[in-house]
Amino acid sequence: MDTGLKEKAIQVCDLLEREYPLAECTLTYEQAWQLMVSVRLAAQCTDARVDIVTADLFKRYPSPEALAAADYDDVLQIVKPCGLGATKARDILASMKKLVNEYDSIVPDDLDVLLSFPGVGRKSANLIVGDIYGKPAIVCDTHCIRISNLIGLTANKVPEKVERDLRAIVPPERGNDLCHRFVLHGRACCIARRPQCTSCCLNEVCDHGKEICR
Repeated sequence: MDTGLKEKAIQVCDLLEREYPLAECTLTYEQAWQLMVSVRLAAQCTDARVDIVTADLFKRYPSPEALAAADYDDVLQIVKPCGLGATKARDILASMKKLVNEYDSIVPDDLDVLLSFPGVGRKSANLIVGDIYGKPAIVCDTHCIRISNLIGLTANKVPEKVERDLRAIVPPERGNDLCHRFVLHGRACCIARRPQCTSCCLNEVCDHGKEICR
């Protein structure tokens, strides 16, 4: 791997940390199982709407055991505002049953094990191991993929390949926070289709920004 690319990745981490000192998940949760549910609901849905829905869902079903035993139609009605309600309700109930029956209601800290849960993909699994267990993680959501491409940290658009590329150049202990900061930066400055390059804290190290600002 190009040493210069690793140095660039560290610069990006430093600059975004300075711009956004607090790096944390934008979903609201208190327990690991709640994050597992929330991130499933977040697919093709805003975090703000997910938080509204889960406030009701977690009040009605305050434990993985309660949710695992819930009625499908009731859960469907609650989660429907997040879109793809039937699929999400099915996955949530199945994953909570698996969590209760096979893992004593304790969310696993292993990426590969998490991927065996219904509705849990690499993005979700990385978020869980990174935020809950503090393990090295690269959460490849749309912000991460788009911004890391603009900067020049990767030329890939496929999430698994972006994750692989970033793991090779980003210090393991900084990857999870970097991805949270990509989300914050994507909402505040590097906005899809209208990035604010002239006021961006990354414009000196970003391939796209240097082209726009020169």
